Amino acid sequence: MSSNGNVPRIVVSATGSGAGKTTVTVGLIAALRARGMRVAAYKCGPDYLDPTYHARAAGAVSHNLDGWMMGRAAVAATFARTSANAEIAVIEGMMGLFDGATPTGDEGSTAEIAKWLGAPVLLVTDASGMARTVAAIAHGFAHFDPAVKFAGLICNRLGSRRHLDLLREASREIPVIGGLPADAAAAFPGRHLGLFAADEAHVPSASIESWARHVGEWFDLDAIVAAARNASAIDFAAASADTATGRAKLPCRIGVAWDEAFHFYYDDNLRRLESLGAELVRFSPIHDAEPPAVDGLYFGGGYPEAHARELAENRTMLDAVAAMHRRGAPIYAECGGLMYFTRGIRTLDGAVFPMAGAIPAEAVMHDRLQALGYVEVETTQPTLLGAAGLRFRGHQFRYSTLEPAPEGLNRAYAARARRGGPFNEGFAVGSLLATYVHAHWASNPEAAAGFVASCAAARARAAGR
Repeated sequence: MSSNGNVPRIVVSATGSGAGKTTVTVGLIAALRARGMRVAAYKCGPDYLDPTYHARAAGAVSHNLDGWMMGRAAVAATFARTSANAEIAVIEGMMGLFDGATPTGDEGSTAEIAKWLGAPVLLVTDASGMARTVAAIAHGFAHFDPAVKFAGLICNRLGSRRHLDLLREASREIPVIGGLPADAAAAFPGRHLGLFAADEAHVPSASIESWARHVGEWFDLDAIVAAARNASAIDFAAASADTATGRAKLPCRIGVAWDEAFHFYYDDNLRRLESLGAELVRFSPIHDAEPPAVDGLYFGGGYPEAHARELAENRTMLDAVAAMHRRGAPIYAECGGLMYFTRGIRTLDGAVFPMAGAIPAEAVMHDRLQALGYVEVETTQPTLLGAAGLRFRGHQFRYSTLEPAPEGLNRAYAARARRGGPFNEGFAVGSLLATYVHAHWASNPEAAAGFVASCAAARARAAGR
């Protein structure tokens, strides 16, 4: 794609959560790819799991676009860069179309992203037990915000082909251009914290192929492609500059924990590190005996509680990571990564599995969410991310708490939940910075630069010994 933003693009949103937009998105991506099209895939909001489904269908990484965490310029830059070689872009929304960071405005919503990208919207609705009512839904959405353009309605959980015909006849303001029949076999597999990541074990290729066939049979793909090609032209020239423009590169090697237990990372964050000079080296805290030869470590989120026994049994890895911490190697750990550096993980059955031990508390799992939503952070002291006063945005999604609460532990974050009060967090223990906040460094690229600088400084110290 050229920087003028003319790649065909479409947003898949919904009347609300649970309407089936992820099924539609994955099936649509796979069906377009089956036509021979190169598809760029995206997810609105701070979601790590849906992009794994997109990636399986598209055969390429899916990227997050979050208006509240990233801001308009970073959303445009990410889209321009990652859609450059695509023939069409498919962007899955979050929650309902107009739901976001505030109940009274666009901020953080799918509608905001659709308007920023000039992309028409496919609106997914659960049409079970519905006929003429679909016209009222279409009327309300068509008139709520005239700046949002609609490509069509996708009506899910249909009873029959005749049901789809009735809905098409009823809806005039937004045409019905597809739907999927009610089919329990088409549902995504669930788990205690939501969906499984879309690996082959949980989502066989045959399932994705089946969703693609359903979309090919039940959707008007020609109409969808035509709508995507009619997206508004957007000039992304200024936004598509490299994230490290004007910065000197600082060579270093950062080990990135990546396996069944740790795989929640924003691709944009990883690319920022690389653009600043870092070489990223993946390793597995479950399967590898020790980390690779690196200057610092990055532990993202994931499901360490689901793999606590395997993590605890890999004592050579735990000992090696603890030794790196004692030597002063910079270590940044988010959510599941934080859990890895506690004394142990206590699972729902009460079993405790020893971990790296830098944080004097256990990560205790609960059967209900303990924190959810956007967070703003300001550092109150120098950290491995940079000087005091650094501000950035992120989000929390966790089922665990630290027990006992580490009252005497150094906390480097003055944080505020977007829907809640202030709290102090960001546990700074020597060269470790551990947090429950999943940061998006597009909100402040200085954080990524600070981490690379810390790792480069550690490299220089090691070379001078």
